[in-house]
Amino acid sequence: MPKPTFAVLLSGCGVFDGSEIQEAVLTLLAIDRAGGNYQCFAPNIAQRNVVNHMTGHPAQETRNVLVESARIARGAIRALTTYDPIAFDALILPGGFGAAKNLSSFALDGANCSIDPETEQAVKATFAAKKPVGAWCISPTILAKVLGKGKLTIGDDPGTAEKIEEMGATHVITRHGAVVVDVQMRIVTTPCYMLESRIGEVADGIEAAIREVFSLVRP
Repeated sequence: MPKPTFAVLLSGCGVFDGSEIQEAVLTLLAIDRAGGNYQCFAPNIAQRNVVNHMTGHPAQETRNVLVESARIARGAIRALTTYDPIAFDALILPGGFGAAKNLSSFALDGANCSIDPETEQAVKATFAAKKPVGAWCISPTILAKVLGKGKLTIGDDPGTAEKIEEMGATHVITRHGAVVVDVQMRIVTTPCYMLESRIGEVADGIEAAIREVFSLVRP
């Protein structure tokens, strides 16, 4: 039986303005250790802003989401416009503010956010193909907005949970390492750094979530 191949959607490079690097790398590691393959994707768009990660303050420069994501993928990345869900077994969205700034405007607009058109198309096409989707950290807000339904988690932040419910999804409160699986919708979510976490706790959650995605790929 061929190895399952996962598409991993990145949103830049760095927790405050792109993909959360540890979540992204741990995702790739978990897929590999579980016996799968992966291909990274990102939209070829400008970042909403650039943050100096030493100071936490905005930096006066511009960056491209695809180019920055290539840092995490070691250059092995494709533009999101080339994503075809038929060629993959699942779609995974790690977290980081890039999910809420670049892939969507959730960081600014909350439940009234817009979704990057390429990201919205990728999510809708994956669900239309009946393939599972995993989303970590803040990324489940994208699924809530695009789908308007589903059971998912971002941990225990009441403000974000309330906005998820406003968008039509059902939020489940969870703690470290926990995973929420919506079998009917084929959605797997885990909170990661939406909780105050150690990297080992984040790894536990991602590894458990990837196992659940594998179970949906190979029921």
